[in-house]
Amino acid sequence: MTAILDISSLAAHEIHVSYDGAAALSGVSVSFSPATVTAVSGGNGSGKSTLLGVLAGTISPQSGRVHRATTTGLPALVVQRSAAGDTLPLTVGEVVSMGRWADRGMWRRLSAADRDAVGSCLRTMGILHLADRPLGSLSGGQRQRALVAQGLARRADVLLLDEATAGVDAEALDLIVTALRAEAERGATVVHASHEKAVLSEADAVLRLERGRVVTPS
Repeated sequence: MTAILDISSLAAHEIHVSYDGAAALSGVSVSFSPATVTAVSGGNGSGKSTLLGVLAGTISPQSGRVHRATTTGLPALVVQRSAAGDTLPLTVGEVVSMGRWADRGMWRRLSAADRDAVGSCLRTMGILHLADRPLGSLSGGQRQRALVAQGLARRADVLLLDEATAGVDAEALDLIVTALRAEAERGATVVHASHEKAVLSEADAVLRLERGRVVTPS
């Protein structure tokens, strides 16, 4: 990974984001290559979530530009489980199936291939047996697995995860880390904000942010 805009699947150049006059990102320039896992580390308020939002296209920077060389549209973004409401009237299977909407659209029925992909992602996350359970009835760790499975179901060129391993048990952590490596091996660009040592040690590169600035590009 380099710190300049280059020929890559995902890059950002001189990104500035402020909230109510306070800088969240200050001149951040990063790029990420296909078939790699990059861990984004840093303390609370360092800008990790903001950077992922900019890369995903859900946050518009005040200045700077983002380059996405993908064939699958916008990146798949896995949010923290706290961002998914407990009262959503959806089953686990339905939540994971939403990952296929980017290809099929919201109102089109899933194809057999789509259903196979959803089942595969449920198995990968060890929650196939929970497919008919309401999302809100799951434990926090199980719900996080469902959200990761939804991201995997996109089969996107770029997979972004915001603290997807925070607070999960050892089994879930191992499943997620293994799944991220498999995504990179199929050619995806994976960027995961995390504090977990297992995530940082298994990543191909670690990008550290402090107060909205890159301090250790690698």
